[in-house]
Amino acid sequence: MSLRIYNVLNRKKEEFEPIESGKVRMYACGITASGEAHVGHAYQAIVFDIIRKYLEYLGYKVTYVRNYTDIDDKIILKARELGVNPTKYANDIMKSIDQDLAIIGVDRPSIQSKATECIEDMIEFIQKLIEKGYAYSTKEGNVFFEVSKFKDYGKLSHQDLDEQLIAVRKELEPGKQNEKDFALWKNAKNDEIWWDSPWGKGRPGWHIECSTMSMKYLGETIDIHGGGRDLVFPHHENEIAQSEALTGKQFSNYWIHNGLIKVNGQKMSKSLGNGILLKDLINKYNFEVIRLALENNNYRSDLNIYDGMFEEKEKQLYSIYRTLSLVENNTSNLIADEKSNEYIDIIRKFEEDMNDDFNYSLAISRIFEYMNDINRLLSEKKYQEALNKKTAIKTVYKLLGLFNQKPDIFINAIKNKFLKDNNIDEEYIDSLLIKRQELKIAKKYEEADKIRDLLLEKNIIISDTREGTFWDIK
Repeated sequence: MSLRIYNVLNRKKEEFEPIESGKVRMYACGITASGEAHVGHAYQAIVFDIIRKYLEYLGYKVTYVRNYTDIDDKIILKARELGVNPTKYANDIMKSIDQDLAIIGVDRPSIQSKATECIEDMIEFIQKLIEKGYAYSTKEGNVFFEVSKFKDYGKLSHQDLDEQLIAVRKELEPGKQNEKDFALWKNAKNDEIWWDSPWGKGRPGWHIECSTMSMKYLGETIDIHGGGRDLVFPHHENEIAQSEALTGKQFSNYWIHNGLIKVNGQKMSKSLGNGILLKDLINKYNFEVIRLALENNNYRSDLNIYDGMFEEKEKQLYSIYRTLSLVENNTSNLIADEKSNEYIDIIRKFEEDMNDDFNYSLAISRIFEYMNDINRLLSEKKYQEALNKKTAIKTVYKLLGLFNQKPDIFINAIKNKFLKDNNIDEEYIDSLLIKRQELKIAKKYEEADKIRDLLLEKNIIISDTREGTFWDIK
C-alpha cells in the first residue's frame, strides 16, 4: 500500500507523489516567540515530527523547514512590558522552546529559519510583487497585497471570502484600498524595531515571512506545507496568493493541517485561562506520557485534553513497560527473528496504518492487543515469539517517540514519582514487608494480611514469589 495523504487543498486523500523522486521538501509554520511554548505548540511539533520521521522511514530524503516568527506586535509589546530588547527577548524564548521540544523527543528540523534572518529576501519578494502589479505601497510607508488581483484567492479554505473576512475585518488603515487586502510591509511606529526598505523604515507583515522562507530554502514549489488548522485562513490562503502571484506556479502540492487543542471541551485560550504550558507538563510527566496523550487521536481532529488524561496515559505506559520488562528478563539469551510471522505482522500493520494518512492513533490503539498477546506468550513460556513481537514494536513505534526507553529505568522513575507524590518512604514499605514476613513465619497470618491490606490502601500491591516478596504500584 502506497502512502496516501489527506490534501486540504482538494479535500480528499491522495496518493503521495513527490516532485523529485526519493526526496521530500516540507515546510511547517512554526511558533511566534512571544512566550513559552504551550501544549498546542507541542501538539503541532509532534505531528510534523512524526510525518517527517515516517517519510524518512519510507526512504525519502526529507528537507524539513520549520520557522520561528521572532518579530511581531506581540513580541514587541511583551519586550516593552519587561523593559528588554525585543530581539534578545525572542532569542531567549526560542532557546527555551528548543530545549522543551527536545525533551519531548521532537527532533530539530533540517533548517530552522528565523524571520529576522530573511528580511532582505522579504523586501525583494515584496518589490517583485509591486512590479508585477499585485501589491501597492502607500505614502505612510506600508505595502499591501491587492487580493482582488489574485483570481484563485480562497481555493484552500473553500469558503466565501466575505464570510471569512468577518473574523478579521478592521477599519481601513491609511492608504489601504480595500479591507480584503493584507499587509506585506508595515511602517515603523514609535520606538519599534525596524529595517530600512524602499518604502521607509519598517518590518515585514506576518504572511510574507513563510512564503519567503519556504522559497528561499525549498524552492518555488514544495511537496508539503503544514500547520495548525487555524492557519488555513488567512495565513495559508495569503501565502498561496502572494507566492503564486509571484511565480505563476503552484506553491505547495499537499497541504496538511492538524487539529486544535481543547481543554475539557473548551477551546484553549488566554481569555478562558485554560492554557497549559509545555514546561509545566515536562516538570510533571515523563516525555512519553506527554507524547502518548498528544497522539491520542487522528492528527486532523481536535484533541480534547480532559482532567486526568495524563495520569491515565501514565498508567497505560507503566503497564506497557512492565510487560516489556518481563520480556527482557526472560529473553536475555535469545535473538529476535525479524523474519518471523510475529515480527512481520506488527511491521505490516504499522505501515498500513501510517500509509493511510499517517494514522498513528490507530497504530497506537493496537498496542494493547499486542501487550495481551505478549503476556499470553510469556505465560505459555513462548519467549522467542514474545521477543519477536517486542522487537518489532520498538523498531517502528520509536517513530512515534514511544516505547523506546529502558523498561526498568522507566518503571523505577514512575515508582519514585508515585512515592514522592503520595509522601511514602520506600524504607517504610520495606520495613512493613520484613515485619509481614516475620508474622508469616510466626504463623500470625491474620496480622500479616493486615499489613498487605494497609499497603493496598496506599495503592501498593505485594507479590510473593519463589525469589521473595516484591512490591509494585497499583
